[in-house]
Amino acid sequence: MRIDILTVLPQLLESPFAASIMKRAQDKGHVEIHVHNIRDYSTDKHKNVDDYQYGGGAGMVMSIEPIAALIDKLNAERSYDEVIYMTPDGKVLEQNDCNQISLLENIMILCGHYKGVDDRIRQHYITKEISIGSYVLSGGELAAAVVVDAVVRLIPGVLNDETSALTDSFQDNLLSPPVFTRPPEFNGWKVPDVLLSGNQKEIDRWREEQAYQRTKERRPDLLEE
Repeated sequence: MRIDILTVLPQLLESPFAASIMKRAQDKGHVEIHVHNIRDYSTDKHKNVDDYQYGGGAGMVMSIEPIAALIDKLNAERSYDEVIYMTPDGKVLEQNDCNQISLLENIMILCGHYKGVDDRIRQHYITKEISIGSYVLSGGELAAAVVVDAVVRLIPGVLNDETSALTDSFQDNLLSPPVFTRPPEFNGWKVPDVLLSGNQKEIDRWREEQAYQRTKERRPDLLEE
């Protein structure tokens, strides 16, 4: 998979992709992540990429010209399955969205900033709009990093144990069950006997029951879905 991220603050995206699973995924060739500075495509002598709103109002708007120039350049180089815009008024990201995106070959992610982008970009270039929650960040960079992390870990070969992602929370509209590791007893607190029994059938049944109960208590909305 190739991911191109368009931003006015590329430095915000250096750290999230430089360690742990994201770094290993790139080192192994499972994903290419390219971060592009929108300012490089500004024709303004000061490299400005924003301007005042038509009609007045507080907040600046990301200008159409440099964004369009960068998207056109990338589109001329390859075909993109999705051009995603990170915005608070987009569809709230869910696990199934990540599953679907992970199957794609090339995606482009535009990070909003200021008051947002000139809406003509959204009308004519964007194919999918995503939000990571009902709140507002200073820009779309951190949200884009969340999407990339959630998607890349699903690509076959990225995780050492590929079944791990399949048992994560939300994959079956259930939260994950409790997990334990050694020692079997600490401060008098014991690991459930069933997990030490070696009976995989009973362990699986216990995990299913615990996942359902935890979901019922903490996210009953998932069961309704």
